Amino acid sequence: MFLTIASITYHTISPNCSAQQLPSSDPAMSYTEKHENISRADWMGRLDGLHIQRADMNKLIMNYLVTEGFKEAAEKFQQESGVEPSLELESLDDRIRIRDAIQSGRIQEATALVNLLHPELLDNDRYLYFHLQQLHLIELIRAGRVEEALHFAQEQLSEAGESDPTVLTELERTLALLAFDEPLKSPFGDLLHPTHRQKVASELNAAILQMEGRETTAPRLSSLLKLILWAQDELDRKKIKYPNMSNLATASIDSPK
Repeated sequence: MFLTIASITYHTISPNCSAQQLPSSDPAMSYTEKHENISRADWMGRLDGLHIQRADMNKLIMNYLVTEGFKEAAEKFQQESGVEPSLELESLDDRIRIRDAIQSGRIQEATALVNLLHPELLDNDRYLYFHLQQLHLIELIRAGRVEEALHFAQEQLSEAGESDPTVLTELERTLALLAFDEPLKSPFGDLLHPTHRQKVASELNAAILQMEGRETTAPRLSSLLKLILWAQDELDRKKIKYPNMSNLATASIDSPK
């Protein structure tokens, strides 16, 4: 679904697409020139008309599993699909331990593992190091260890905040959690959500991949999702009415408005 939508959406805004890329009775005329308003039925019909090879889908799935470090899922998928991963799955073990530590809130353990694996990584990436330190501060606040949180912020993070406005803003948002009896329900509650741990874990995972000279980009699935969002923004900017994907998680497509 995402591959076909990305293809249709991209070629809708591209003036240079060929007849092979986008089926058309008149290749010289772009899709948007022929249709001022694109109906949902027409859009879905074109999606159904595009065929994506199962092998390409399987490679996309394997790329996501390997890049994100889901070893067990990758092993099972390899058995079921026959797709070979781009690297030895045993090499995922260190990244898996680091990811699991972060997602469990054991940030100092994760930091220590990173320093053992790649001692220079956090020294060379100050924003990544700050995000790990910030996440440790968040975990202290989550646990209600207020005095320890304030001491940690003062000793470990205040200097970074003074020298970088972006860091200062993030630090202020984090410390603002202390002002609320129920910080999870505060305007800054997103910092306490498990997705924030996942965000930092993914950032660190990408940095480790880059350090090891492996794939340094986000999983290709993420890139396809970003392509869809970018293409939809371009269509909106050009004031073209089209069926909009309103929910990436479910691939829900709404009729043009």
